[in-house]
Amino acid sequence: MMPRVAITFIIMSLLVGCYPPPVTYPDTKLVSHRRVELRDHLINLLPKEQRTMASARDEATWLADTAYKAAAGISRVNGSHFPGWAGNWLVNMRVQDRGLCWHYQHDMFRELRRRALKYFRIGCCVRDRTRRSEHNCVYVAAAQGEWPHVWVLDAWMWNGRLKVSYGPNLDQDDWEDVPELADQLVEVYPEGHQWPIEHWFYVRKPNGKYTFYNVPGSAAAPQTLRMYRNMIRGRSTHPGKLTNY
Repeated sequence: MMPRVAITFIIMSLLVGCYPPPVTYPDTKLVSHRRVELRDHLINLLPKEQRTMASARDEATWLADTAYKAAAGISRVNGSHFPGWAGNWLVNMRVQDRGLCWHYQHDMFRELRRRALKYFRIGCCVRDRTRRSEHNCVYVAAAQGEWPHVWVLDAWMWNGRLKVSYGPNLDQDDWEDVPELADQLVEVYPEGHQWPIEHWFYVRKPNGKYTFYNVPGSAAAPQTLRMYRNMIRGRSTHPGKLTNY
């Protein structure tokens, strides 16, 4: 008889969706409505004098639209077919290359850095740091805003179907800002960068350890080779575009 845990795993995965969101997903009626909601949430983070400014509203619209489109695109590029902890289990068992929460965190940070921002900034946060339940996300804050007055963006939990949470509503004893990680990612992904969506900040070597994509010894790693194959395929499929949404 199949173990009860395995049966539960299969049923939960089927219920949530064992496949990346299709290209049309961000433009569905439901998600289009959620994009507008996120835009309005971001605008409300701003000082009152900025909320009606056309340039500030345009920036908020871009961030909201990009967040939903990028989350779905990241899931497709990563080839992750299971949500949340199911994806973690498959990565740790070497069945799947990508799918950890911090994979999605790094990838979302990369996508939200494609435009120079005047009114907002992108950061990184973590829940239960160093514990087995550790969970990593990105967030959007007002340019001069401070943690926890942010909107947390989670592309991992629902496998590319973006989950958003308001910082003050989270348990602040468990969640914390991680500015040192954001500073590290900024070095590779400055505002307006042109790395494609297929680029990965960290790659896994055959021994299971992760390393920067560009350090000695990483070039021959199967995950590095897959990354560059994805990048070439993305350019041929979408010539002239920086992303593969």
